[in-house]
Amino acid sequence: MHASQGRSAGLGLALASAFAFGGSGVAAKPLIEAGLDPLHVVWLRVAGAALVMLPVAWRHRDLLRRKPALLVGFGLLAVAGVQAFYFASISRIPVGVALLIEYLAPALVLGWVRFVQRRPVTRAAALGVVLAVGGLACVVQIWSGLTFDLVGLLLALAAACCQVGYFVLSDQGADEAEQAERADPVGVIAYGLLIGALVLTVIARPWGMDWSLLGGSADMDGSDVPAWLLLGWIVLIATVLAYVTGVISVRRLSPQVAGVVACLEAVIATVLAWVLLGEHLDAPQIIGGAVVLVGAFIAQSSTPKAPAAGPVAGSGAASSSAEAAGSTEGREAEVSESDGRDAGLPAGRSAP
Repeated sequence: MHASQGRSAGLGLALASAFAFGGSGVAAKPLIEAGLDPLHVVWLRVAGAALVMLPVAWRHRDLLRRKPALLVGFGLLAVAGVQAFYFASISRIPVGVALLIEYLAPALVLGWVRFVQRRPVTRAAALGVVLAVGGLACVVQIWSGLTFDLVGLLLALAAACCQVGYFVLSDQGADEAEQAERADPVGVIAYGLLIGALVLTVIARPWGMDWSLLGGSADMDGSDVPAWLLLGWIVLIATVLAYVTGVISVRRLSPQVAGVVACLEAVIATVLAWVLLGEHLDAPQIIGGAVVLVGAFIAQSSTPKAPAAGPVAGSGAASSSAEAAGSTEGREAEVSESDGRDAGLPAGRSAP
């Protein structure tokens, strides 16, 4: 009975995390269209979340000594990279399309496994990659010569590549021999946000931002919404709450269930963008999006395990299991968006 209640609570937290991550782009796009630079929106998101997570960072301050390379890499790729590229992409293409492109990350992780680590991948994993790429072709309507902004598509693909970096970094120390030394995922998230905020401060230069825009309103498909309310959602709900609930949920669920729920993020983002922003997708794009998610899930579920002899550098899942490259546990599992994110992790992503 207790185990059943724990799984039910974990499923509820995972759904809450997927909803929170999925709403980041919907809340950010009106701010960007109101005049804020995408990099400034990313900086506000990351810096605000970093301030909220400061007590957590202090509690896990030993990570600065034990895992400095992991923290820096996570901050650069999983936080700053995923979110900056994702927010830049949604300023040019629909939110749902950008997030679906980011879901190519599991397929790209398999490319890392096959061509960088030179390990074989299963036929099922290869099928997942084919499905994800084929579904993406439907989403962007490649037969029409790409109906979306090419730069926006490339930015979304860059977010997916940064998400691969998140997957690669997430598995450091996941082998049983280093179990006692494994970095706490919540602590890594806190320091990733802090480091990402420092990096983005140099890149975004927020002192040049028009701060008065935050005191005004932003248009959300014909409705005026206070800019501060949208920013509060992005910082507190789509970042802090999304990461924390995601980490807790994957500790209560099996990797398979966590992977399925993580895939719902793209569905939630697409539906929210449809309802709140009026970004409609036609039938081929909806079918293609479903195929992308199915392919991503198969690719995640079929990722080969690391050899038992020791850790495999750069293998990949955002999870606390010992699966090497990737991750049925998804972007919320540990140290990711947002995600890019996308940090996303929003893992991440990062996801976004």
